[in-house]
Amino acid sequence: MRQRGQVFSKVAPQTSEVGRIRTQIVLCKITDSLLISNSRSACNKELLTQEGVTFCINVSRQQPFPGLQQVRSLRVPVFDDPLEDLYKYFEQCGNAIEETVRSGGKCLVYCKNGRSRSAAICTAYLMRHQNITVKDAFETVKTARPGVEPNAGFWSQLQRYEEHLQTQHQLGEQPTGDGNCWREKGAERSKEEK
Repeated sequence: MRQRGQVFSKVAPQTSEVGRIRTQIVLCKITDSLLISNSRSACNKELLTQEGVTFCINVSRQQPFPGLQQVRSLRVPVFDDPLEDLYKYFEQCGNAIEETVRSGGKCLVYCKNGRSRSAAICTAYLMRHQNITVKDAFETVKTARPGVEPNAGFWSQLQRYEEHLQTQHQLGEQPTGDGNCWREKGAERSKEEK
């Protein structure tokens, strides 16, 4: 059984030089159902099929999708620029990941190098759906993929998101599960929500 933080690939990691950046064909396991990688690994159809990936979040404007019919996908069109607004996608991506997890699927989150944008999305998901701090969420992601490093702007947005989640918790609210609403703790769902 694979443990959290374990890196796996189709045989052994394949490396190549792209400029001065060294890339590997690997998927890194954050949780049993959440993986992170770079775009080169994300487009390796054999690896995605082998690992049972059912949903991909492409956190880029230009990187390709894997092209597998059985894999659903979502594009988050941002550059790795501290001025980009990634915050506005935290809830949408977190809810899409959680839906995949609850349905028994596996979600892969990737960006060009698998370092900044994808790490920020995975960190936000863990904060929201595992109810942990930004520090603990990031350490979980970094354990799985040691080279992750969200840019300064994304860090600031993650800290703002943590404050938002803490405020909701202090107000005695919790997510409804649909990602659009919060309700008071212990409140029952109305018949329309069921």
